[in-house]
Amino acid sequence: MKEKVKQPFVRFVRRENVTVRRTAAVLTAAILFALVLGAVLLAFNGTDPFSFYWTVISGNFANAIAFRNLIRAIVPLLITSLGIAVAFKLKFWNIGAEGQFMMGAFFAMTASLLLGNALPSFLTVVLVALIGGLGGALFGGIVGFFKVKFGTNETLLTLMFNYIAQYFVAYLLNVDFYRRPGGGIPVFKSLPTSAWLSEIRIGNFSFDTALIVALILVTGIFLYFKYTKHGYEIAVVGDSPNTALYAGMNVKKITLRTVLLSAFLVGLAGALQLQGPASGHTMSTGITGGMGWTGIIIAWLCRLNPFGILLGSSLMGILERGCEIARLNSGVSAASADILQGIILFSVLAFDLFIRFKPVFRKKTEGLKGGSDETAGQPGSDATAGEG
Repeated sequence: MKEKVKQPFVRFVRRENVTVRRTAAVLTAAILFALVLGAVLLAFNGTDPFSFYWTVISGNFANAIAFRNLIRAIVPLLITSLGIAVAFKLKFWNIGAEGQFMMGAFFAMTASLLLGNALPSFLTVVLVALIGGLGGALFGGIVGFFKVKFGTNETLLTLMFNYIAQYFVAYLLNVDFYRRPGGGIPVFKSLPTSAWLSEIRIGNFSFDTALIVALILVTGIFLYFKYTKHGYEIAVVGDSPNTALYAGMNVKKITLRTVLLSAFLVGLAGALQLQGPASGHTMSTGITGGMGWTGIIIAWLCRLNPFGILLGSSLMGILERGCEIARLNSGVSAASADILQGIILFSVLAFDLFIRFKPVFRKKTEGLKGGSDETAGQPGSDATAGEG
């Protein structure tokens, strides 16, 4: 007895070949969709959407100071995203960038206060930055050790370590070595001037040396992924740990090494942020500015491609800084500006589904009961019609 085969109204099938043109088209559609929703929100609040959007873009390039502040916002986000991408390439879900960033800044602050002005400035800056990176690596390496030794869940553990770092840094305000002398609200000491990043000036524009470090890292990580043995091992272990074991790779060693590199980069970002003028050369409990969370989104959306992350970090920096500038100029509340950023991010994340998958709608087919399993893989069947 024949009866209709009941299938889902819509299902998603992975695309085998995703072209650059399709990716660009879908992302453009996502941004346009978000801008329309944002325009409705702005109009509801009595703000001219076109004027607001123009300020978001042009405000970052209005003068040398605005552009310099934009670069300062992009650099730590870029380095953090690169660090996250290294772990994600291994399928190690490092959600602890907030904590690693903060611990990198803490180690950098400790090293700078101990060194003072005893060494030449260049040497102090390099040492403090490297020690900050090592601090992040140590903090993330603990999770990596538990992962390879006991098989713990890195997502949960790195997430909880964020709170450990946050409360640990808050506690340091009670320690005389870190707290600025005097009464009133406790604040951290400023870094000695020898640990400050130097600035390179070109006409009216200046930028921190952290920008050079970030651009070197983009190229370095790209080459590391594509042309080195370690990068190849990361890709193999990430795709299939069993295949890597069969090929004779030391999966535990590769995992721990990759986690240390990932956390080192994030810790380095924290150290450079502390050494730069964007933080006022002073530690704070909010020094991350949410970069650890934003970096996860950027790394994922950019498919872990270092040059894609460079572009994604730049666009995110323009969006965040531009919304802040537009908010101050138009009088829009901070909550509305944050909602607008959220709409754009969630729209891009939602539309990202259509880049890698295609919807296949239910067709009216008839067959024997249970026949869907028998005909699912045959040519012309509904299950194979959407593949590719």
